[in-house]
Amino acid sequence: MQKLSLFCCSLILAASLGCQQQKAPLEPISTEIAPNDIQVHISYLASDSLKGRETGTPGEAKAANYIADHFEQFGLRPLGDEDTYFQKFTVNMDQAASPHQKDTSSDSGEMRLARNVAGMIAGKDQPETYLVVGAHYDHLGMGEFGSLANRRSNRIHNGADDNASGTAGILELAHYFSQNAPSKSIIFVAFSGEEIGLLGSQYFVEHAPVPLEQVQAMINLDMIGRMRDQQLMIFGTGSSNLWDNVVSEANIDSLDIKLIPDGTGASDHTSFYNRQIPVLHYFTDTHADYHRPSDDPQYINYQGTDEVLEHLRRLLEALDSLEGDQLAFTEVPADKQQQQMKIEGVTLGVTPDYGYDGPGMRITGVSSGGPAESANLQSGDIIIKLNGKSTSDIYEYMEVLNSLEEGDSSTVTVNRGGQELTLDIQF
Repeated sequence: MQKLSLFCCSLILAASLGCQQQKAPLEPISTEIAPNDIQVHISYLASDSLKGRETGTPGEAKAANYIADHFEQFGLRPLGDEDTYFQKFTVNMDQAASPHQKDTSSDSGEMRLARNVAGMIAGKDQPETYLVVGAHYDHLGMGEFGSLANRRSNRIHNGADDNASGTAGILELAHYFSQNAPSKSIIFVAFSGEEIGLLGSQYFVEHAPVPLEQVQAMINLDMIGRMRDQQLMIFGTGSSNLWDNVVSEANIDSLDIKLIPDGTGASDHTSFYNRQIPVLHYFTDTHADYHRPSDDPQYINYQGTDEVLEHLRRLLEALDSLEGDQLAFTEVPADKQQQQMKIEGVTLGVTPDYGYDGPGMRITGVSSGGPAESANLQSGDIIIKLNGKSTSDIYEYMEVLNSLEEGDSSTVTVNRGGQELTLDIQF
């Protein structure tokens, strides 16, 4: 009875926080996609006042209200519960924090109310054919779960790139298409609960406001704010035979685009791919500030983010003009599909470079206070052996890492600038 009472109180408190939250002021923004407008959105969403937008917190409720207020301003049709923009679901934070627990809806833990934010621009010619553009808006809060910083610290993780950048992207695209009416309907959705297991996107596809068989494609934006050297990674190109051509034709800005066939991964497009919907995932790669308090707005490449969104705008316009079932789903062959990477034991305290395709696993950052820092690993090192075993790619690395336990002493061998070094490491 006590658990049930606490559960009900937590839901009531979360709901009241969401309802009573004052609206953030709507800044005047242009109808064209522009770096200055992107900066306005990211500066608010990644501000300290939102305290890191952890799922089910008042800070995340502020972000949800900000997104909904802009959807309303742009004239999007609400797709949430009871004619609102909010699609509500509950999350068990105790179980979401554990990699060994799967049932995040059980009431045997801390329950929170989370909300997807969804709106639609109705198509003028084919209103019952849908394109979905999504991004998660939650982040790590104070870093209790998922932080790669020193775990003893209790600092705000603002998540400017992860994923205020993608959220700003759907706001900019929603504004543009609200003024440039598409032929097909476009659904814009900001997901909650991504950082604790893609929970918002899973809930969305399980309680879809439109028939999923009428969704032609889903485009996901996650970490699009740190473009370097015009490089853009687009995952999911193997989920339809048309993707390579459509992506290439939309590239008029000489972007260096890496096409990756895999339609699954650690972001929300996976929930749609698993429902046999063609997907794309836009990503400008990870960096040393990933899942750390230093992922702040001053490090965003706003011009680069604008170029990513302009590419996606052109791609959406191309999809809008396709007739019939030209964009058909194809299953990515097993040898081109990423394996599911799960941390089941110790962590090394490094950030992988997901764009690296050479032998070994290159790292782009080292966590403060972790085993890697103590062993003197550095950004740019390529891990080629761990515990004496070869790590030819990130999957072999994870397999070896999961075989180790806290307290183990081992070695890690890296390629550093062409020189092979073997370092002692303590977990």
